[in-house]
Amino acid sequence: MERLNIEDIRSIVRNLKIKMDAKRDYLIELDSAMGDGDLGITMSKAFTAAKDEAERSAEILPGKLLIKLGMAMAKAAPSTMGTLMATGYMRGGKAIGDIESLGTGELAGFMDAFVNGILERGKSKPGNKTIIDTLYPAAQSLLQAQRNNKSLKEGIAEAYTAANRGMEESNQMKAQHGRAAYYQDSSIGKQDAGATVGLLFIEVLYEYCR
Repeated sequence: MERLNIEDIRSIVRNLKIKMDAKRDYLIELDSAMGDGDLGITMSKAFTAAKDEAERSAEILPGKLLIKLGMAMAKAAPSTMGTLMATGYMRGGKAIGDIESLGTGELAGFMDAFVNGILERGKSKPGNKTIIDTLYPAAQSLLQAQRNNKSLKEGIAEAYTAANRGMEESNQMKAQHGRAAYYQDSSIGKQDAGATVGLLFIEVLYEYCR
């Protein structure tokens, strides 16, 4: 697989919905340790809305479809994480413009805009024990894969490795953002629910392209 077309995007969105539904209780458990425990519900709602929009939309351009998915997610899950993910989709969709399919470079551009949208909207940064700590290294890895002329499959595999490494590193970070920041030093050693969502997001891309 060298490029992702509009039907690939629809399939990936369906797979994301399935993954988030399957991990719903797990995310609730993680979020209950340092948050309000509703992340699994929020992500299930958000990605169900995205899947429904992908299936009913007649859009033929990936970028325009991704923007519509973000809008659907924002409406269905107007919580903090739902809003952040929706912002990422809309920024990423806008960044890839009117291209008809995504190769390594276009996916790198999407992920870079996706992450920057979350950074700006959430007023966070890498190292704060959030979703950024898995998505940022994945996006940077894809940009490096683009510079090295790696295939789409190779680029996503490396991004997945980077996201897993980010997950491991974030476990040892002290939460400094959102509700989890109330836990301070006691958050060290605990797995962040948001970072887990980021890893699952990249995992679905990896599984699809593998």
